[in-house]
Amino acid sequence: MIKILYILLSAVIFCSCSQGNKPIVQQAFADSLIAHYKPSSIVTSNEEELIFWKKRIDSHPHGFTNESKYAGMLSKRFHNFGDIHDIVAADSTICIINEELKGNDMGPNISLASYSITRHKFNEAYEYVKQLKKLGGQKYAVSLLSFDVDFELGNYYSPATVLKSIEHNQDYGYYFRLSKYQHLKGDLDEAIVSMKKATELAESNSGLKLAAMSNTADLYIHKGDLNKACKLYVDCIRLNSSDFHSIIGIGWIALVKDNKDSLAERIYQFVSKHSKAPDAWFKLYQVAQSRSDSINEVIYANQFVQQVSDTLYGGMYNKYLIELYTGILHNPAKAITLAKEELNNRATPQTQAWYVWTMFCNNQPQEAYNYYHHAVSGKPLEGLELYYMGKMMQGLNKGYNAQEFFKAAYKNRYDLSPAMRKELEKNK
Repeated sequence: MIKILYILLSAVIFCSCSQGNKPIVQQAFADSLIAHYKPSSIVTSNEEELIFWKKRIDSHPHGFTNESKYAGMLSKRFHNFGDIHDIVAADSTICIINEELKGNDMGPNISLASYSITRHKFNEAYEYVKQLKKLGGQKYAVSLLSFDVDFELGNYYSPATVLKSIEHNQDYGYYFRLSKYQHLKGDLDEAIVSMKKATELAESNSGLKLAAMSNTADLYIHKGDLNKACKLYVDCIRLNSSDFHSIIGIGWIALVKDNKDSLAERIYQFVSKHSKAPDAWFKLYQVAQSRSDSINEVIYANQFVQQVSDTLYGGMYNKYLIELYTGILHNPAKAITLAKEELNNRATPQTQAWYVWTMFCNNQPQEAYNYYHHAVSGKPLEGLELYYMGKMMQGLNKGYNAQEFFKAAYKNRYDLSPAMRKELEKNK
């Protein structure tokens, strides 16, 4: 254990000492992390609890406590290892309880709303929140869920109202959501400050603390401060060696900042062996793209598609599938179908921009441009959507508009796939 901590402490030094052209992520760090990997105490403790509650279910009459605890452990394991079957099983377990209680208990509805958000079933989550408001209890918890659902649905007036109503709480839940709202409004520095405050307020709750820390690191990636992102990702791994999101984050920095594609590939291959989430396959597709290796680009893209096409995932990865189908997999008809599904699920500026882009890719330039003016123009967009709109304007021979979108997208270039970033570099 001492040896592992020494390795991880060394990694902090590796990240913090990067200057000039020196790499941020060191080969030695990745080698040590991979060679000495051992599931964290957070993971093993959760597994022990999961086994305990499963035995309780098997040996006791049907009830609510054992089943609820078991579902909670399944949900945690999903967040650790990304096995879609775990969150589906958790949802099914609580659905049975909710049906038996005729939907009249707060606890199951809160859990189901949370699981639905995780699975990108936002309209379903909205219905659970409506029921919670009808029941009238746990007002603060319901306010937080209301923020989450309306934020994902693109109903941005409601989240702003919720934040105003709960600002006196000044706790983790408030600052975590304030950060998300500030990011939406384009106040990135303020969003980072708020997420750091959420980290402080998490105190001894390792799950909440890790979520806030890794979200702060993601915000630093968005800002382009990859040194600070690396430090935070390493801190997350020190707390949880099975934090594959942060491990992927370090691989991303190695790829897009250090230009160490082989190091990034090794990290992603490691993650693909230990995590059941599909994310590593998408990252490997991006590694192949950075090498202009179209053969492996297609292989990894199809590996990703094969996994996320399982109906259990629903629309959780539609954003990435749209990128693939309008890109290397050359299936824009499939992309527009997914974009329409997303609009039915949540009509946000982002999903509307995806629809515009897929229409343009399906030889509907005028329809795409008209819809852009109707639903997207003037709305807050992320780097990917800014890039898509720039490409559309370029295709419509609207050079000035294209350049403005490309300039805005370039500020978030580290959020984008290598080919997109290379094109933005050319259009600077």
